[in-house]
Amino acid sequence: MKFFEAIAEAAIKNRSMVCVGLDPDMSKLPECVRNSDKPFFNFNKAIIDATKDYVCCYKPQAAYYAGENRDDELKMTIDYIHENAPGIPVILDVKRGDIGSTATQYAREAFDRYGADAVTVNPYMGLDAVKPFLDYADKGVIILCRTSNPHSGDLQNLVSDGKALYEHVADLVRDQWNYNGNAALVVGATYPEELAKLRQACPELPFLVPGVGAQGGSVAEVIKNGAVEGWGGLMINSSRGIIFAGKDENFAQAAGEAARKLRDEINSCR
Repeated sequence: MKFFEAIAEAAIKNRSMVCVGLDPDMSKLPECVRNSDKPFFNFNKAIIDATKDYVCCYKPQAAYYAGENRDDELKMTIDYIHENAPGIPVILDVKRGDIGSTATQYAREAFDRYGADAVTVNPYMGLDAVKPFLDYADKGVIILCRTSNPHSGDLQNLVSDGKALYEHVADLVRDQWNYNGNAALVVGATYPEELAKLRQACPELPFLVPGVGAQGGSVAEVIKNGAVEGWGGLMINSSRGIIFAGKDENFAQAAGEAARKLRDEINSCR
């Protein structure tokens, strides 16, 4: 099954467009897991068990694991999702973007080593940087377009031939790079007008939408400007707002409740 078919099935089954970002931070982990032998995995395991009925996908950010020399716990987390939340795909958030031969190795890392179902990539170096990922036809490739961070416009808003750079990226993905039907765009909730413009330009492409919750993006604006018929076409990410909703031994229960509330808020806006 291709990645976006799996996303659609999960979204319909769980009535959810919620993507939970599994970004463990050692300084924020509850004490009950912080001192265990595999703190990131044990934390994630509890979060996954509590949220798996309310999500359409998970998105671990690789830097959190690499920075703590816990790559093994990233692999354990992805394997656990596949085994214990069957049908819920995993996006590996790595934002890779390098020349073709190096990108080929990064694609092998994401899909063959870690077993991710999708990956985030940076298109700055053009097709050379993304083609090795796109050639995995059954995997999702989610391409940075209009990101949610405050200074994203430093480059993404630069105008050429009457269009901003992020619009050129969207056009390339829509018209040339989506040859396997496995491409999507990262479009931040913090820029609703741009989200609307991109949805009008790319009605068929799924969007990964960061920026709700801790970054202040509006769920209502995301749905108004980005949702489409069917399963919705959106993977609305929340990381800190869900995984750190609780700070004591009941952290997983709090995360489950936060995921359910976000799912219900999204559905109420549709």
